Amino acid sequence: MRFSDSFFEKIENKTKVSKETIIELANKLQQNDLKDEKTLREIIHELSNLTGKEVSKEKEDKIINAVINDKVPKDIDKMI
Repeated sequence: MRFSDSFFEKIENKTKVSKETIIELANKLQQNDLKDEKTLREIIHELSNLTGKEVSKEKEDKIINAVINDKVPKDIDKMI
C-alpha cells in the first residue's frame, strides 16, 4: 500500500510525528507479530511516547483486543 505525501502531512499535523518516524515504525510493525500481546504493548508505549499522549491501561487493553481479534478498520484514511 502506498500513501501520498498529503496522507503523511495529515498524520504529522495531528501527531507531530515525522514521515520518517512513521515509516520506521511501519517497518518495525511489519517485522513483528501483531498477534503478540507483548509486542503490541511495546508499540503502543512507543507511539504514546512519540505523540506525547498518555494511553490508559483500559484503552491499551481495548486496542490490543481489537488488533488480536481483527477488529481494526482496514481503511486507514477514514481513521484520520
